[in-house]
Amino acid sequence: MSIAKIFLETTNSDEFKEPVLFLKIQDTFVKRLLGLMFVQNLLQNEGVIFINNKTNIVDSTIHMLFMNFDIAVFWLDQEFQIVDKTLARKWYPVYAPKKPAKMIIETHYNNFAKFNIGDRLRIEFA
Repeated sequence: MSIAKIFLETTNSDEFKEPVLFLKIQDTFVKRLLGLMFVQNLLQNEGVIFINNKTNIVDSTIHMLFMNFDIAVFWLDQEFQIVDKTLARKWYPVYAPKKPAKMIIETHYNNFAKFNIGDRLRIEFA
């Protein structure tokens, strides 16, 4: 299983020492389809990342059907900058970013306030 480590890029280089999130890379059709559906719980520093072939709104749209909990969702462009975010509610049909996105991060809802639109993330793929 491939894991991505997420670091918040700031002017303080000390903040790069520890990753803030550990995300499972959803890199197959089935993994992308399922995402976090049917998962019973999620630790605060866990989640998933989807990487689209294209940067656009349509491919970055998500659904919350069959979800057991709310999540924080962050949409990133190809330069790892957050272009939109939302607190996605379980069983809500569709969420789409306001701007085109290349990547989608789904994580614990407590992470919603940790990241802001315009923040740049550093992602290490393992």
